[in-house]
Amino acid sequence: MSNRLFQGVIHQMRNAIDRTIGIIDETGTIISCSELGRIGEVNSTAAASAFMDSEVCVVNDCTYKSFGNQVHPEYAVFVDGDDELAAKYVNISAVALNNLKQYFDEKYDRNNFIKNVILDNILPGDIYLKARELRFNNDASRTVLLIRIPEQTDASAYDVVQNLFPDKSKDFIVNVSETDIALIKEVKSNIDSKDLEKLARSIADSLSTELYVRAVIGIGTTVVGIKELARSFKEAQVSLEVGKVFDTEMSIVSYDSLGIARLIYQLPTTLCEMFLHEVFKRGSIDSLDQETLFTIQKFFENNLNVSETSRKLFVHRNTLVYRLEKIKKLTGLDLREFDDAIVFKVALMVKKYLDANPIKY
Repeated sequence: MSNRLFQGVIHQMRNAIDRTIGIIDETGTIISCSELGRIGEVNSTAAASAFMDSEVCVVNDCTYKSFGNQVHPEYAVFVDGDDELAAKYVNISAVALNNLKQYFDEKYDRNNFIKNVILDNILPGDIYLKARELRFNNDASRTVLLIRIPEQTDASAYDVVQNLFPDKSKDFIVNVSETDIALIKEVKSNIDSKDLEKLARSIADSLSTELYVRAVIGIGTTVVGIKELARSFKEAQVSLEVGKVFDTEMSIVSYDSLGIARLIYQLPTTLCEMFLHEVFKRGSIDSLDQETLFTIQKFFENNLNVSETSRKLFVHRNTLVYRLEKIKKLTGLDLREFDDAIVFKVALMVKKYLDANPIKY
């Protein structure tokens, strides 16, 4: 909010109110006043009382009334005197100044603009006009990180993230929902996914240390231009949903690293069901017990190497061969054959996807 804008209104009020009138911020510093010489004065006692609640209060023969955000007011207007007339003046002034602040925020606030961009609540043609009005650098590279905190907490995760990125001219933190916070981070053009994952890890660690909560973070691709931020945001959303389906233990999921899981996630469920029926003509995938599925997982993890897998499973090589033959008999797929192994791997992921029934964006 521009102090100059406040000062212009206070200057006009001076002619209507035959008293000293001014505005203090949260620190008690006078940022606007009808007596210009008092601008810059600090009264911490007045601030402590004025911002304690939304009611009118009197401190040192001055009447104060806070305004701004309902939960956490940022400013308070004051008028000399402790009589009823002073109380009326500050009440009327607080209403007028609060309306002015809301209008200013809606028109010029960058965070609101960024939020509208990533949520597709602004027409593409208006994006560039608004960006120019707010003096946004449209050529900067930016990435959207979506921070999800499933557990409810009384402390504000938003404040923790905001403290990590204090440069509000380059980085923007937006509350998307009760559980989701979007970080729009300006980055260097040559940054890679590993650097972004390290950044996400540091955010998750800070939230864990300060709030004792586990955060899951989805990372969209790096884009150039304000308009492309909506795409990066959707990618971050997809990363979280795909990670929840295929990599339930991962807390940092990058869109660039989703691989075939991203392709499966985008397929219609009817097509996935048809694929499973075609692959498992002889018998259902549900006929495989947990021990067999665990054997298959380890076989894939060891690059279809029978000897290495049997060693990791602490079983005889012939026992593993017997299990693989059993799988072949049940499904018609020989996992020792590369093509069959690929089909089976995809089929397992498709089954997992259908069981999860994920939310599509």
